[in-house]
Amino acid sequence: RQLLPRRVEALAGQRVVAVSAGGNHSLVITASGAVWSWGWGVDGQRELLPTKVEAFAGQRVVAVSAGDNHSLAVTAHGDVWSWGWGGQGLLGHGDVQLQLLPKKI
Repeated sequence: RQLLPRRVEALAGQRVVAVSAGGNHSLVITASGAVWSWGWGVDGQRELLPTKVEAFAGQRVVAVSAGDNHSLAVTAHGDVWSWGWGGQGLLGHGDVQLQLLPKKI
C-alpha cells in the first residue's frame, strides 16, 4: 500500500504526456507516442513494472483510456484499438472474446 505519491522509476528518461488509471491497471503515453501498461492483466498475470505495448511499434498513439479490465487507444491517424476483457461487447469487435493484444476496431 502506497500512501504518498512516488515516481515510477521504470519510466525514468521517458517524457510522459498522458496517463489513464483503470480499476486494475494503468496506461501512459510518452512524448514519442509509445504506450506503456502495468497492473493486473486480463490473462491473470500481474505486470508490476511498466511494460511497453509493442503492438503499437511504428505508430504514434495520442490518447488512451484504461477501463476496469479493458483498454482503448487512438492513433494519430484516428484509428481506435482495444484490448482486454471483451464481455458484453466492450471491445467493439462484434464478439465477447478476450483480446490479449491491441486489435483495431
